[in-house]
Amino acid sequence: MKKYNMLTDSPGKSLFFFALPMILGNLFQQFYSTVDSIIVGQFVGEDALAAVGASYSLTTVFIMIAIGGGIGASVITSQYLGAGIYRKMKTSVYTALLSFLTVSVALGLFGLFFSSNILSALHTPVNILDDAILYLDIYFVGLPFLFMYNILSSIFNALGNSKTPLYLLIFSSMLNIVLDLLLVGGLGFGIAGAAVATVFAQGLSAVISFCILMGTLKGYGSEENSASGAAALTNPAKDAGVKAAEMEEEKKRHLFDVKMLGNMIKVAIPSMLQQSIVSIGMLLVQSVVNGFGSSVLAGYTAGTRIESVCIVPMIASGNAVSTFTAQNLGAGSPERVKRGYLAAVRMVAGFAIGICLILTLFHGGIIRSFLEAGSEPAAFETGNAYLSFIAFFFVFIGLKAITDGVLRGSGDVVVFTLANLVNLGIRVTIAFTMAPHWGVQAVWIAVPMGWCANFVISFIRYLSGKWSEKKLIKTE
Repeated sequence: MKKYNMLTDSPGKSLFFFALPMILGNLFQQFYSTVDSIIVGQFVGEDALAAVGASYSLTTVFIMIAIGGGIGASVITSQYLGAGIYRKMKTSVYTALLSFLTVSVALGLFGLFFSSNILSALHTPVNILDDAILYLDIYFVGLPFLFMYNILSSIFNALGNSKTPLYLLIFSSMLNIVLDLLLVGGLGFGIAGAAVATVFAQGLSAVISFCILMGTLKGYGSEENSASGAAALTNPAKDAGVKAAEMEEEKKRHLFDVKMLGNMIKVAIPSMLQQSIVSIGMLLVQSVVNGFGSSVLAGYTAGTRIESVCIVPMIASGNAVSTFTAQNLGAGSPERVKRGYLAAVRMVAGFAIGICLILTLFHGGIIRSFLEAGSEPAAFETGNAYLSFIAFFFVFIGLKAITDGVLRGSGDVVVFTLANLVNLGIRVTIAFTMAPHWGVQAVWIAVPMGWCANFVISFIRYLSGKWSEKKLIKTE
């Protein structure tokens, strides 16, 4: 496959062929999460599937925090790459890795100590509570590996390399499936086997990804005419001790830069919100679904797993637009960003039509693949109702994702954050207030309403053009 340059090639082609490996990679990631559910549902039973579902909404929040953090780092990295400032680009990568490794360890410890409290607060059904806690505890032990795996993937994307994360995802997906079949289907380890398979497969991929990234960074030149370097060359009489101290200080700045971290945080926080909005919404309304019993929860779990697969091309398109925007603004080409946005609109519209047709025609068979033949009718009915409704609305999350991508890639985060908070607020409010009247259907009726509101707010900001005036990096 030809590698397209985001700064010079056709915006439509460069966006599509950059997004394609991300779509395929994320589909593989969702695929082995789905395989977890299918294997658990078929080999262990309906209650076990419900336990994975009760855990899934929480674990996905943590992973989406990682992806959002990685996007915050990738915007800075992409802008330095577009401007050709490779030394600072490397510093942004090292700063991101050190910062988010610390965050991941803290989050893992938090989750490990409070998993049972969180699940109890979400009113997880008593008959699946112990299995859900076991799954989460194993997951949180391996969280730093899972977290860094997603951060590293975002950095590769920032460098314009979306193929390496794809290859690693294919590898981890296949390994995860083999381990699932061995530990759950063969050795009968149940929920614990599914959790161990996921942690080990992504953990190994994280280590391999880190090694490849370090080799990749060596291929970029460094700025030899930096301020400190120029000073050292023009003043050879400077005291040797002072020069050594300056070199040590420069080395520290090369590995970690507080100002860069501050700029990353400005983009990372709303990006975490944007990436995790679906998962946070799922988590907050989990108690609503839990109140309808484990059978409804099992059907809802199957439906949300399919929804997670369906939004992959939309989220990947938004992330591609973010990188495209950052690189082109770094190179001083805001008009090219607008051309890329129009191409992205056509792209997500095509994806939405295809998804709608597939779900409308095959939703029944898809749901049945998750559940045992003897599962309660409520499980089948819930899953089918979910997919039958949501199939027609994926275009809204696609438009939301690419519009947010422009704002995020430019560092225009205020309206972007507001739009995502409105999205979350609509989903949670309608789920809690209308579930007593509409039943569990209120949970998914609120979903496209939140997507649409998010898009409208972000699109108004896009039309203003103020995003093109933002600048996160200094090129001098």
